Amino acid sequence: MTPPLTPQTWHWQDYPILYRHQGTQGIPLLLIHGFGASSLHWRKNIPALAAHHSVYAIDLLGFGGSAKPSPSVVPYTFETWATLVLDFCHEVIGQPAVLIGNSIGCVVALQAAVFQPAWVSRLILLNCSLRQLHDRKRQQLPWHRRWGTALLQQLLGNRTLGTYFFRQIAQPSTVRRILHQAYAKTSAVTDELVEILLTPAQDTGAADVFLAFVRYSQGPLPEDLLPQITCPTYFLWGAADPWEPIDEGQKLAQFPCVQEFIALPEVGHCPQDEAPEQVNTYILKWLGKTPVTS
Repeated sequence: MTPPLTPQTWHWQDYPILYRHQGTQGIPLLLIHGFGASSLHWRKNIPALAAHHSVYAIDLLGFGGSAKPSPSVVPYTFETWATLVLDFCHEVIGQPAVLIGNSIGCVVALQAAVFQPAWVSRLILLNCSLRQLHDRKRQQLPWHRRWGTALLQQLLGNRTLGTYFFRQIAQPSTVRRILHQAYAKTSAVTDELVEILLTPAQDTGAADVFLAFVRYSQGPLPEDLLPQITCPTYFLWGAADPWEPIDEGQKLAQFPCVQEFIALPEVGHCPQDEAPEQVNTYILKWLGKTPVTS
């Protein structure tokens, strides 16, 4: 069991937001989790990075230990989360930060850097969500796949059906099965990890947040945001990711802001949890702390 990282609470627009902080020196880092995860998905990274940096990890609104207001009150969009992240940088960190994201956390980080470039000193993106179900991308699919996805989203719009669907997913056996698909290194799929993902799913409002995001097919794509980025940007990509294919991910390396794109062989969708030593080493190298050795 990983030693616990004491949570703290910050209030954003009157909503409690959970975050974790360790380290007091160097450029501040803000770690942003992916869909359905939380700051504890970075539990294997925070101590190593905090030896050189002031490290923050946040639970985005709707996830982890943070508030889960109704989607009818707060829209769960990348613009909302990016605004939250920037306000956190202003009010808690107090200076520009390096944003490090995984999956949809990468899109949040990109959107934040577009909104306020002066407050994001660098971007480090791990298996960035390609948003394959976005409306514009769906237009490129065969008609039967476009129709099937739209029908599923419509069905999930029914609150009774959608909540039932969510409750079937929010079971230990189902979560473990999904993780075994997403992780190339299934030894990293531990009881601790399953508990980290399942516990917030029991919170009031968790089902509504899940369903709102599953039906969210608008907003920015990474390729919309990257041309607007002015800070150095680095990609790490688990090459065995079944959800965000590396062949598609490598196309993001063409933008001028991207300094380096590193493939991690035999690693899946969540490199920070599957291969933390490699991830920590590259992050510190890009921040000028340690060399990468073969």
